[in-house]
Amino acid sequence: MAKLSNTLYQSRRNQLMESVTQGSVVVLRTGGLCTRNNDCEYEFRPNSNFFYLSGFPESDAYLMIDGHGRSHLFSLPKDMEKEQWEGFRYGDDAAEEFGIDEVKTLASLDESALAMLDGADKIVFPFADEIVRDKVNSWRSTLVKRARAGAIAPAAFQDLAPILAEMRVIKSEEEISLMEKAAQISVLAHRAAMRIVQPNMMEYQLEAELNYQFMKSGSRQLAYNNIVASGSNACTLHYISNQDEIRNGELILIDAGCELGFYASDITRTFPANGQFNDAQAALYQVVLDAYYAGFEKLRVGEAYESSHNAAVEVITAGLLKLGLLKGELSSLIESKAYRDFYMHNTGHWIGLDVHDVGAYKIDGKSRPLQAGMVLTLEPGIYVSKDNMNVESKWRGIGIRIEDDIVITDTEPYVLTHGLPKEIADIEALMSKH
Repeated sequence: MAKLSNTLYQSRRNQLMESVTQGSVVVLRTGGLCTRNNDCEYEFRPNSNFFYLSGFPESDAYLMIDGHGRSHLFSLPKDMEKEQWEGFRYGDDAAEEFGIDEVKTLASLDESALAMLDGADKIVFPFADEIVRDKVNSWRSTLVKRARAGAIAPAAFQDLAPILAEMRVIKSEEEISLMEKAAQISVLAHRAAMRIVQPNMMEYQLEAELNYQFMKSGSRQLAYNNIVASGSNACTLHYISNQDEIRNGELILIDAGCELGFYASDITRTFPANGQFNDAQAALYQVVLDAYYAGFEKLRVGEAYESSHNAAVEVITAGLLKLGLLKGELSSLIESKAYRDFYMHNTGHWIGLDVHDVGAYKIDGKSRPLQAGMVLTLEPGIYVSKDNMNVESKWRGIGIRIEDDIVITDTEPYVLTHGLPKEIADIEALMSKH
């Protein structure tokens, strides 16, 4: 598994403890196995915040950071019989492997937690995690009952999630390097799909090519469910059934990305099943591409996050007006959000350990300024429902989206998903090489 350095995890824990009041203790867990059916479980994926602070990939573990900044991991013990059936466990070796100060078995969690929390001022944990919340309340109640024996229960709680969200919104060089590797695996998969597609294939056959390329290149996890949407299916934003036949003359929208070292990639491309855009498809596609470039120019340090979306909206609305899908004055159409009949989502989102990564988009009610190290998607689109009788029939059932993963830098924005064509001529050229 692709792995970041232990020093990075340690620096994150140090940064976290500098963000909370002295005398605070942090508690979080990674989660357990989830049943798929009967006695079979889904492959385990660690909680993103837990992994962000520890790098530890196993299930059923807790991480605590005490008031002195020391990290304590509670995990399943080495057990040769269980490992024969269920796979390797790190056990005590996790201390050296992941730079953890102390590793204990999960069975010792309650006793150790009570010792760490006795005299602490505050417990910092993810409020949304009901299991951790119940544990914390139980520990605190026990300390309250021991007050006559001299125990001092923490007096306050603090939600861990917002603190880590702000830390995670700025990526390190190591993270960006790993994300680029994930992005480039996804680029290879999209290029392969463009090369092999033929009319009369099934959407799931094209999806199989994506999954093959992901795994062949070292990624065993999807960042999200693949979208392989042909024809009017592309107008369903989260279409994942991928079961229809791809017809000659249709466009195909593929939104697919792999995960590497638990970091996500996220790419969308739209291309013709037969390798050639028709006039209507090309006209709408060019509007989306122009909107992409307009949004791209706003991805600069100091620009408001929403500036990219606003620039894309203006280009899309103007394009729809020029092609006759909208009627009226440009400014009025933008103000009334008339474009939302054809473009109903934002132009991007943070990406990282989660494909829709954490981090506020507004600070004090205002769109936050972009900073170097932020990683986000840029994904304008146009979707014309097949049932929209207000437009000419040639436009109906066309769905188009173009999406890349982009790093904000002190100079030009850097496209992690480089090497995958967006221009009409470049797409058609790639597809002609069957």
